[in-house]
Amino acid sequence: MKKEKGSSGITERDDGYERELRLNVSPDGWVNPDPAPIYDLVVVGAGTAGLVAAAGAAGLGARVALVEKHRMGGDCLNTGCVPSKCLVRSSRAVVDVRNAVLHGIQAGSTPEADFRVVMDRMKRLRARISRHDSVSRFSALGVDVFLGEASFSGKAAVEVAGKTLRFKKAVIAAGARAAHPPIQGLARVGYVTSETVFSLKECPPELAVIGAGHLGCELAQAFQRLGSRVTILEKAPRLLEREDRDAAAILYKTFVFEGIGVVLGCDIREVEPAGGRKRILYRADGIDQSVEVDEILVGAGRVPNVDGLNLESAGVDYDRTNGVIVNDFLQTANPRIYAAGDVCLSRKFTHTADATARIVIRNALFLGRRRLSTMLVPWCTYTDPEIAHVGMYEGEALARGIRVDTFTKYLSEVDRAIVDGEEEGFVKVHVRHGTDKILGATIVARHAGEMLNEITLAMEAGVGLRKIADVIHPYPTQAEAIRQAADLYNRSRLTATVRKILSRWLAWRK
Repeated sequence: MKKEKGSSGITERDDGYERELRLNVSPDGWVNPDPAPIYDLVVVGAGTAGLVAAAGAAGLGARVALVEKHRMGGDCLNTGCVPSKCLVRSSRAVVDVRNAVLHGIQAGSTPEADFRVVMDRMKRLRARISRHDSVSRFSALGVDVFLGEASFSGKAAVEVAGKTLRFKKAVIAAGARAAHPPIQGLARVGYVTSETVFSLKECPPELAVIGAGHLGCELAQAFQRLGSRVTILEKAPRLLEREDRDAAAILYKTFVFEGIGVVLGCDIREVEPAGGRKRILYRADGIDQSVEVDEILVGAGRVPNVDGLNLESAGVDYDRTNGVIVNDFLQTANPRIYAAGDVCLSRKFTHTADATARIVIRNALFLGRRRLSTMLVPWCTYTDPEIAHVGMYEGEALARGIRVDTFTKYLSEVDRAIVDGEEEGFVKVHVRHGTDKILGATIVARHAGEMLNEITLAMEAGVGLRKIADVIHPYPTQAEAIRQAADLYNRSRLTATVRKILSRWLAWRK
């Protein structure tokens, strides 16, 4: 189909992709089924946690109902991981072309991103992926799908679209939404969040990003590379305040090099209109300052979706900051009802939603006793370079009274990173002092999220750092840095006394 721009700024392809998405995750004219007399499991919310719980339980033979008030796939598919990583990938392509000359490739004029094509690609791929989360697929799995707003009508029943779903067990997987900070004038002037930014038709010439957490950093870099002039406004003294300090320092250096304005220790006072633009008034370094932009992206965290569920009638405790309150088995104050994913977790990641849904299936339906506290959760910030982490940070361990030894291998010493031109980064592994037990690790590299899995697996399996040194890694790879960090551990064990004993042994062998 030829791509034509309509008066609305939406292309025919865009319309087609949006129709395909809607057909899959929120089809017009869908008729909810007649409820079963009673369900083994009713799942409230069809984001990652809800979909995993519903599919897993149905696959094990349970009678399952799944309720969704908006779109199947939740935040991850519609406004989170999928669309954001599409933009991240396109933005990396821009930089790869710009840097091609460093590898001996003459790429011609300076490349510019076609924002409409970038967004078109995102919508096409999102629509394609939406088949996995579709109403038709889950119906085919044997799940009764109900579209509409769920409300508990008692301790063992949910109302949706005028129908009552009675259950033996239920799981609340209602997710979370973007937080809206109470900054004076912000609502009046207007802004976008992670839930609306992917509907932009044009790349804002100048963009302010409020918040330098995972989302803020990822989208700030992506939009800068796609053509915006970006300014980050962060109240904390550094980017990614909870992340490894050395990792955050590398990212700060990268952002400044790429032309992103970074204002740290920023106290935003007010937002006001400025002749068709938006002016942000703030104080930093003890000085009142301002910046004018075309659009504002707020990345100030997420809040759990607990309103409207009538949780009181279900005997479920919650608060609007932390969400549904669960015990270590993900069980609420009502023993029939569990919760999973962003609605009850402080770490709001897709993979933790998936993992907690699996715990719920085991604990709710099969008398399992799997504990949330035993879950080892890795995560990654998908900037360039990426920052991936699992387990404890050094400061966290010390705060708990645990002495650690840290082994760091810099990518500037790794052959593959050198030839790739990707030397900014490191592998940092923390072990319990005097042992090879891995307590945590941080990796900074272009594909750190892929590299981290080896260390996460080792920690989950109880494999020490010494054993990783015995694992043959293909040469040359950047992941070889993990083995080299393990080699550093082995060399640390060669104390003067050990060296003396070995020297005597070798001399005797002669």
